[in-house]
Amino acid sequence: MKGSLIILLFFLLGIGCGYMNLLPVGDGGEDISFYALCALLFFVGYSIGNDADIVTKFKQLNPGLALLPLMTFLGTLSGCLVAALILHHRSLADCMAVGSGFGYYSLSSIFITQYKGAELGTIALVANVVRELITLLGAPLLVRWFGKLAPISAGGATTMDTTLPIITQTSGKELVPVSIYHGFVMDFSVPFVVTFFCQL
Repeated sequence: MKGSLIILLFFLLGIGCGYMNLLPVGDGGEDISFYALCALLFFVGYSIGNDADIVTKFKQLNPGLALLPLMTFLGTLSGCLVAALILHHRSLADCMAVGSGFGYYSLSSIFITQYKGAELGTIALVANVVRELITLLGAPLLVRWFGKLAPISAGGATTMDTTLPIITQTSGKELVPVSIYHGFVMDFSVPFVVTFFCQL
């Protein structure tokens, strides 16, 4: 829980710095988050590289875990179906398209904006950012309540990059290969699934 509070503190600090223009913007200033992510992933990679048994662990991975992306897919779309029943002013296809971003907010919101307009694209952006934040901040609770695979499913397409550090910390290094595999499959599916639901 302490780690989640520290992450939240840095998030709020970032909002404050952005609001008060304390960091440079323009001329590459917008790339700060990209370089921070690269540094974060470098240190995660470094810690994995220090683990001499990582290849052995990958080979010993339970084949059943290969179905985790499918379970994430079905669980997310089931949640979207429930949302469509509650949000009467939104079609089932719209709700499915938003949920099909699986946390990949940048790509999914662009697709949805192109097909469905800026309003739904903005909703997709916010919904997928919130999904990522829930994973980043709630990973310890997800592990405690639902098990070590829960943060991976919650993270969706982000589990091979932005949420990988918190997943490594809360679920353990042994699930890093699963997390990367899961993120890759979900990442790859986003353009196809979002486009499919946008065209319905």
